[in-house]
Amino acid sequence: MTVKRLAASLLACALLPLPAAAAGVAQARGRTAAPPPGQAAYVAPRTASGQPSLEGVWASNALLLLESTPRTPELTVPEPEAKALASAAAEAQAAGLDRALDPEAPAMLRATDGFPRVRGVRHTRLVVEPADGKIPYTPQARREAMGLGKPPSYDNPEDRPPVERCLVGLGAPPLTMLNYANRLQILQTRDHVVLHVEYGDDVRIIPFSATHGPPFKSQLGDSIARWEGDTLVIETVGLSDTNRRRLFPTLIVPGDSKVIERLTRVSKTELVYQFTIIDPKTFTAPWLAEFSWFQTPQPMFEHACHEGNYSLPNILAGARQEEAAKAAAQGTKAGP
Repeated sequence: MTVKRLAASLLACALLPLPAAAAGVAQARGRTAAPPPGQAAYVAPRTASGQPSLEGVWASNALLLLESTPRTPELTVPEPEAKALASAAAEAQAAGLDRALDPEAPAMLRATDGFPRVRGVRHTRLVVEPADGKIPYTPQARREAMGLGKPPSYDNPEDRPPVERCLVGLGAPPLTMLNYANRLQILQTRDHVVLHVEYGDDVRIIPFSATHGPPFKSQLGDSIARWEGDTLVIETVGLSDTNRRRLFPTLIVPGDSKVIERLTRVSKTELVYQFTIIDPKTFTAPWLAEFSWFQTPQPMFEHACHEGNYSLPNILAGARQEEAAKAAAQGTKAGP
C-alpha cells in the first residue's frame, strides 16, 4: 500500500460512521450542570483558597464519536443498546485500520469502555447542541474534516503534523483524543490551575486572569481561566494552525479560533467536560460538546514519543520509494 493511500485510509477510518444494522447555544456558555430530577446538587470540596476542588487524576477511555450517525440519531441510549452500538462502531473503525496496516490503533479501539457516560447516561456522541448532533461546519471546513482538502506533503519532516513529529501530545485544547486510556491530572493554586495530560506529557499552566498575554502562537495556545459558580471556564487563543486537523475523532481547530472549555465536578468521581470552538470562518453557528472524566487511583506515567518514533522516517522513506517507482516507470530520475 502506498504512503498516500495509507494516509487516506487512516483519515477515512477516523470519520467512519456506524455500519447499518437544541437549536443554538451561547458561544461561551455551557449547558446547565443541574443534577438529574430527584438528585440533590453536588457540592464540590474546597481547596485551601476556597475554590471548588477539581484536583486529582482523571481518566477517560471512551469511544468518542463527535457527531450523530444514521444509526445513532439520538444523543442517549439505554445501557444494553449502547454496548452493542459501541461495539459495532469500534469494530468498524478497527477493521478499517486493520486494512490500512496500522497495528496499534485497532487494538486501542477494541479496548475502550464503550460510549461515554455523563451522569450515568450513555451518550452516543460528543455534540449535544445543536440537537441534530452535527457540527455546523462551513462547506469548505466540512470538506477539510473529511480529508478532501489540500493533499498532505511528504517532502520534509517539517511538513508533517506536529503530533506525528512528537511536538505535541493530546494536551492541546479541546481535550478529545482519549482512545489511549489517557489521564488528566489537575492541580490548583490560588492564582493558577494546571492541566497535565499523560499522553505527550503536555502541561498547561493557566492563570486566573481576565486578559490574555501578548499575541503569540504555540501548540497549546494561550489559556486564561475564571470561575462561574462551581464551573471552571478556560479560554484559549493563539493555537498553532499546524495542528488544526485533529484525528480520533476528526475535528478542525483553526489557529485563529477561540476554544472555550468548562469543567464542572458533579460527584466525588465525575468531572463533566464541555467545550466549543469559536471561529466564524469555520463554523456557521454556535455548538457545544461534552463528555465526562472519572477519578482514578492509578498514577500518571511518563510518556515518551521520540524514542521509537518510527512513523515519521518510515512515512518519508515510503514517499521516496513511491517517487522512485513512479520515476522508474516513466524512465526518469527521482528526486532533485
